Order: sequence, then C-alpha cells, then structure tokens
Amino acid sequence: MTPLLRLRGLTKHFPIAGSGRVVQAVNGVSLDIAPGETLGLVGESGSGKTTVGRCILGLTGISAGGIEFEGADLLEARRRDPRSLRGRIQIVFQEPADALDPRLRIAASVEEPLLALGIGAEERRRRVAEAMDLVRLSPHLLRLYPMELSAGQQQRVGIARAMITRPKLLVLDEPTSALDPTARADIIALLMQIQRELNTAYLFISHDLSTVRFVSHRIAVMYLGMIVEQGDAATVFAEPRHPYSAGLLSSVLLPNPHLRRATRISLAGEIPSPIDLPPGCFLASRCPFVVEACRAAMPPAEALGGGHLVHCIRHGEVAKAERAADTFDRFQQEAERILSVGAPAPLAQHG
Repeated sequence: MTPLLRLRGLTKHFPIAGSGRVVQAVNGVSLDIAPGETLGLVGESGSGKTTVGRCILGLTGISAGGIEFEGADLLEARRRDPRSLRGRIQIVFQEPADALDPRLRIAASVEEPLLALGIGAEERRRRVAEAMDLVRLSPHLLRLYPMELSAGQQQRVGIARAMITRPKLLVLDEPTSALDPTARADIIALLMQIQRELNTAYLFISHDLSTVRFVSHRIAVMYLGMIVEQGDAATVFAEPRHPYSAGLLSSVLLPNPHLRRATRISLAGEIPSPIDLPPGCFLASRCPFVVEACRAAMPPAEALGGGHLVHCIRHGEVAKAERAADTFDRFQQEAERILSVGAPAPLAQHG
C-alpha cells in the first residue's frame, strides 16, 4: 500500500538565541502512514512528538529531511502555493477549551476552515450540519458559546471543525488527555467510528499507552527526538524489543488490581538534555541492559520482521526479560468490553 504520508530523516533543531547552540527536538525521524491507518506516536513529555506533528502541519519549519504527502514533496507544494494543502491535513488539539475562540458561537467555529477555502454560505451551512451529525452533536448547540459546553462536547466541536474540510490525515495531539474517563472513552469511540466511515488516517500523539494500544494499527516509540522502535501495535506491546519501550509499558497503571506483570523493567536516572545529547545511544545512562558498545555509537535500525524496527543492539536480552504480553492482552479485552466498540479494524478493511 502506497503511504499517504512519508517522513524521511525529519530533523528539527531550535536555535538558542545568542549561544550558537540548539535544542535537538527531532533527530532523523522516518515513518510512514497509510491511508485509513492510525499510527500511534508515543513517548514521554519532551520527546519531540508534538514537534513532529507541527512540522507535518507546516506550523514550524524543518532543519533537514523530507516530508511526502500523497506521493508529492509536501514542503515544495507549500512553497509553490501555501493554500494548495489547506484542509487536506488537519489537527485536533489537546485542550478543547483553548482551541475554540470564546467570542465565537459554535456555528462560526465549525465553519471557520471553510472560509479559508472560499466556500459559499449555502455550502458552508450544509457541511456544518453534516459535521455536527458526524460527531453526534445536536444542531441546537450551534448557537451556543464554547463556555456553555462540557469539555467532551468542546472536543467534539474541535473534531467537527477538523473534519469539515474532509481531510485525508488528522493529527491528534493528546486529544483525550484533558478529559475525564467517561468523556475520553466517548471521544475514542467517536474517532474510531469516523475512521471506519471516512477512511481518514490518524497520527495519534499521546503519552497514554493504554489508549494508544487500543486505537492504533501501528506504534512508533519516540525518545529524545528519535524513533527507537516501531511496528505493528500488537507486536510492539506484546514483545517490546527496546528498553525504553519496555520501560514505558512497565510504568502503565493498570485499572484491575488482580493484573500483574511477570517482570518490570525500570529506567533509572535523568533524561539527558536535548541540548547536550550524549554520544552513542541516548538511553545508555538509564538503561539496565547497557554495555560499553552502547555508549560508543548510536545503534542502527534493525529489522526484526513484519515491519518491526528497533534501534538496540541488546534487543534479544530485552525480549527475554519482558513478559508484558499477557497483561496487556487482558487489559485490551477489558477496555474493549467497557467501550463496546472493538479494536481498530484491520487496515485491509479501510481501503
């Protein structure tokens, strides 16, 4: 399947004024997203996840590398005509209240992207009604202001505004982290239903591994601006091969006190500064599997089969130590039972 979005060596460094130094926010990220696919981009705060999303959206420039969208150079297309990609890639923000102008009624907020596309008033009204129906909101809410809606309703408005341009790719930047558990479950179920109906591809950025596991077809694990592991969601969660991935999984709080992990991999110490990244593997100072070779050079990506890639020369030892599969499979079943929407559909069903 031809990728909808392709990143190759994407790099973004932010210069520090007056110092001649840079913050190395993103370091050579390469990944693909297929049409109708959800790629979960996970990692701790400060790992560079949101910066990747902003580079894709054109909200910040890149330092090196390339971005292709629908087979064409995305950056070159934007240079030729900044308006050519309007509406084809959209974003849903983390804080729904902050994403909506408090001075605008909901109707004006939802139709706002269509104004930039030059769409007439009658067509705008029709598509606003369609967007509200898509996110399961009553039309009477269109005359209200954001402060009159709950957080869950505000996020549905944000999704409606993003989907009103019928995008091919939706960047979801921590879309449920500001919501209570009930609203979070509702939004996740809604996003999965929209994807089944419209075949929209998602880049799902989050530190919430339990949610990402539930909604994603594939996973990319990010640490200090690098993708350290990526692959099929079930494989990465059941058989993590990078110590950082395994450490993240070990830190997830499980809702059932009877669920127990066979092993727990801990990452000790402080995260290195993105200004002064160490030579070799960035995780070496925190990794329980470290050997001297890890400090000498950054491990290249090693293909483990089935699209599973990992930057770790000790991945075999990680596999022997980590036994999270049974725990997360049981947690997945419990989540599916609560949400009653099922796991993400296999990608073949999205074509």
